[in-house]
Amino acid sequence: MARIRDVTFDSPHPASIARFWAAALDGYDVAPYDDAELERLRGLGIDDVEDDPGVVVEPADGGPPRLLFQLVPEPKVVKNRVHLDLAADDRAAEVARLTSLGARVLAEYEDWTTLADPDGNEFCVSDRWSG
Repeated sequence: MARIRDVTFDSPHPASIARFWAAALDGYDVAPYDDAELERLRGLGIDDVEDDPGVVVEPADGGPPRLLFQLVPEPKVVKNRVHLDLAADDRAAEVARLTSLGARVLAEYEDWTTLADPDGNEFCVSDRWSG
């Protein structure tokens, strides 16, 4: 049986959107660059990790799912077919925090708020639930 390894996002600038999501999600960080990865990037002609065409944001515990942000040349033009749903104890405070990181509110509903990340990818924040 297959398992989810990565949830992949296309992006015009993977490094900056990876930093947004690492800051947005509790317990996630941009994957560190070890010497082997830096050497691999240099082999591709990339001297600055800011220009990395594939940046991973991973849970601090190392488990899946990771978020992979990959470079694509074309802009986003339509609504996402898949999106992340986040839950928060205080939705209003979380929406305010996310907008301070660069997200923008697209719509408010009774039980959730739809936002867009800095690349325009839609996601939702709902009130925390149990179950």
